[in-house]
Amino acid sequence: MSSLILVSQAILGQTPAADPAGGLVSLVPMGLIILVMYFLLIRPANKQKQEHKKLLNALKKDDKVVTNGGICGKVVSVDNVVATLEIADKVKIRILKDRISGLWDAETSANK
Repeated sequence: MSSLILVSQAILGQTPAADPAGGLVSLVPMGLIILVMYFLLIRPANKQKQEHKKLLNALKKDDKVVTNGGICGKVVSVDNVVATLEIADKVKIRILKDRISGLWDAETSANK
């Protein structure tokens, strides 16, 4: 029905009446979607990234860590970019420090 009115107004050369609220009413749902996305996705991801950065900056010798690939080991040395892990007796690997996903507690994980 409204399309018929618009067509008839176009034929007669009349312009449709302007919406009194303007375009703001159509922007409200988009703003709400952006707000929800911020609180559900962006904010928690930024918090997690900051916590991971704090963990990496606090790494020290003899910390037990797990890598993104699932390798568990003890930190032997830490550089700005590279960490050296001892994963078995006399077996050491060098990995990028940002590939360490977290601390690992061998005693608690053995009891599970």
